[in-house]
Amino acid sequence: MKLTEIAFFTDRVTQMTDFYRRFLGVDPVACSETIAVFFVNETKVFIHHKYEPKNGELPPEDHHAFAVENVDHACEQLIRQGLTLEIPPSDFYWGRSAYLRDPDGHQIELIRLEK
Repeated sequence: MKLTEIAFFTDRVTQMTDFYRRFLGVDPVACSETIAVFFVNETKVFIHHKYEPKNGELPPEDHHAFAVENVDHACEQLIRQGLTLEIPPSDFYWGRSAYLRDPDGHQIELIRLEK
């Protein structure tokens, strides 16, 4: 398992982008009024504008994403270990992902490891 993404959803994309530009000491690799993407080694830091989810869209929620070889297999193992999935493995435009929450309610995404 590898930490691959930290995502922040905000109404203050410009201010968050400026903060992380200064904090990380690098410019984003992609930037617009609604999104900024930074890389810290191999981990993406995404800053997304909050949006009202449409039918079938995931809500805009801060989360951490961990890449695994096989999302379905990883989820089966987590369930066997007594953890509960919030969103089972599904195909999204960015790839196959599943979601669960830690005891404090933080959302965690499992995503297929890109090779």
